[in-house]
Amino acid sequence: MDTKVKDALDHVRASAQELHRSISDAAAKRGGAVKADLEAVGEKAKAVTLSVKSAMSAQNETTKKDLKEAITYLEAAHKHTLESLKSTGSACQAGVRKALADTRAAAQKISEGVAAKRSAASAQSPRQ
Repeated sequence: MDTKVKDALDHVRASAQELHRSISDAAAKRGGAVKADLEAVGEKAKAVTLSVKSAMSAQNETTKKDLKEAITYLEAAHKHTLESLKSTGSACQAGVRKALADTRAAAQKISEGVAAKRSAASAQSPRQ
């Protein structure tokens, strides 16, 4: 397996996991602190989405499918984050919870993509 591709996928997965942690941390806060964190989270979500898109071109079809699903979840997380910024109270918290769930699902799909890539690479490597 091309180590640059492996490193790119691992980096994307780590970025998605970090995004999940950031949203989880924001969910634990209240009031204005949540809003400030959500602004940063929205930018991180866009950056992770772009990273996933750039990593997709060098992937096999199974991995691409997983990464496309991850993009869908990341875009939804970004949308929920923006909605949370516009709302208050329980509506804000509900948006944060939705963003958290979407980000968790995106990280899972990216992990599945990494596993599919590794599986394909090991199937193609010559046996000794």
